[in-house]
Amino acid sequence: MRIEVRVFSGLEKFLPNKSFGEPLPVELPEGGTIRDLLLKIGIPKDHVFTILVDGKHRSFDYTVRDGERISLFPPVGGG
Repeated sequence: MRIEVRVFSGLEKFLPNKSFGEPLPVELPEGGTIRDLLLKIGIPKDHVFTILVDGKHRSFDYTVRDGERISLFPPVGGG
């Protein structure tokens, strides 16, 4: 299955040649999870805090479906 991934707020450092918010097409086997996706694209799980799939919050164990759009965000601090 094919999905689209976008990374934000510094996670792009794990994806050479990809910029903030730029779409990245990724192929995953049927039944793949967000955890599987992170392993495939090389982003450590502990660097991801928020996962949105088609605009809805999901967990690392969420089973991805063909055509979904996934956005990944790190923990963000500020004041």
